[in-house]
Amino acid sequence: MSPFKIFFFAALLAAVFSFSAADFNSDVNVAWGNGRGKILNNGQLLTLSLDRSSGSGFQSKTEYLFGKIDMQIKLVPGNSAGTVTTFYLKSEGSTWDEIDFEFLGNMSGDPYTLHTNVYTQGKGDKEQQFYLWFDPTANFHTYSILWNPQRIILTVDGTPIREFKNSESIGVLFPKSKPMRMYASLWNADDWATRGGLVKTDWSKAPFMASYRNIKIEGCAHINGRSSCSPSSSWYTQQMDATSQARLRWVQKNYMIYNYCTDRKRFPQGIPRECAPSA
Repeated sequence: MSPFKIFFFAALLAAVFSFSAADFNSDVNVAWGNGRGKILNNGQLLTLSLDRSSGSGFQSKTEYLFGKIDMQIKLVPGNSAGTVTTFYLKSEGSTWDEIDFEFLGNMSGDPYTLHTNVYTQGKGDKEQQFYLWFDPTANFHTYSILWNPQRIILTVDGTPIREFKNSESIGVLFPKSKPMRMYASLWNADDWATRGGLVKTDWSKAPFMASYRNIKIEGCAHINGRSSCSPSSSWYTQQMDATSQARLRWVQKNYMIYNYCTDRKRFPQGIPRECAPSA
């Protein structure tokens, strides 16, 4: 193959399939916070801070239509009550799609609540919440969103905590047509985040800080209204094997603290269709 053909082929692959690892300068923009979000260590670390005036956040430079994104996060230590640290995917518009990791702060010594949700066409109501089996403020841990045409899998340090399958065959909406951007933020939500808003943010502990590192994006870049995917990419067809399913059951048995699928008071007409065991 001629050097020109090799170059052209490489450029074509780069246009169709986007992969990047561990460089915030090339992957994201600090979107808000007036200097409270900082990219450090030659793009290897990003810190967000929150004080009484403002929080901060960043977003990916590129939109993706399906992908797998890994992020290492170290959460706000100490008394983090009232704060929310996030890592999520979201599309534009009033009928948006969204896949959420939200970490709800708490009083010193109490566990964080990991809140997850999936929105399609602006409708969510699919919350599952967990405690973690480690201190998420002591060290960095890897949180991952895998989103392909068949399923969404959320993992923590490689352990799946949630799977949301494509159940369109039984009339359940699934996010598959709107490109999403990756976002992360640290903000004040003491009107609802900690014990339903009963515990307020202690501003004497500000500024609060969360740290992000080792961003890794494998996805189908959506540029100028067009997106192409390689079905040969492992994440594009990934599903959970028996070991992963066993780990998922372990997490949900021992660390799940809320599951919309079992909230019959909230859904007196019957649990949502995707919650049925056969879904």
